Amino acid sequence: MKTKFSLLMLIAAALLALTAFSYGQVGTDVKKAGEDTGKATDTAAKKTAHATKKAAVKTGDATETAAKDTGKGTEKVAKKTAKGTKKVAKKTGEGTEKAADKTGDATKTAAKDTGKGVKKGTKAVGHGVKKGAKKTEDAVK
Repeated sequence: MKTKFSLLMLIAAALLALTAFSYGQVGTDVKKAGEDTGKATDTAAKKTAHATKKAAVKTGDATETAAKDTGKGTEKVAKKTAKGTKKVAKKTGEGTEKAADKTGDATKTAAKDTGKGVKKGTKAVGHGVKKGAKKTEDAVK
């Protein structure tokens, strides 16, 4: 019986050693998988950071180009507006000058007409006064 017991103990010890080895192997495998995952995560993070940096640089460049183009467009519009304003001011000045000339001519004509009317009115009044004076003189005699 002693041999049977020894054999059973030997088998139990072998199974126990095998189980311990298996658990040890699983622990090593899990540790290796964790390390591999860590390395992959680190690599992915570095690549993401690099891609993000490139995108930021490209965005900055595009923004700078857009700002320059906007500035050029604004400058062109300002120049055209200034030219247009200058033309309008010149034409307004010319129109004002013509209007002033016409106003002057009309004023001169009106003054002449007024002078003629006053002269005629004065003559008519003078003639009427003369007639009235003659009638009064005749009436008094």
